[in-house]
Amino acid sequence: MEKTFHVYIVASASGVLYTGMTNNLVRRIREHQGKQIPGFTRSYNVTKLVWFEVHGTAFSAIGREKQIKTWGRAKKAALIEAANPQWKDLSAELR
Repeated sequence: MEKTFHVYIVASASGVLYTGMTNNLVRRIREHQGKQIPGFTRSYNVTKLVWFEVHGTAFSAIGREKQIKTWGRAKKAALIEAANPQWKDLSAELR
């Protein structure tokens, strides 16, 4: 069985962004939306999946996550808007 890894960006209603990486995107987004994990995303109500990409290895996903985390907001917004111009919540499409 081949593993997949996802790099993702979630947003709050006020525009706060969080970039993360996981090996189970459905579970991880459910955790964000349910505010199950203490920390940044729970404190800032960051629950809307607005962008993600698939990687075949943890190494490549971690590298991409680190790269995106160095970017400013404008560059992250451009990445999101290239694939999701309306910033709609993509989590419903995962189920």
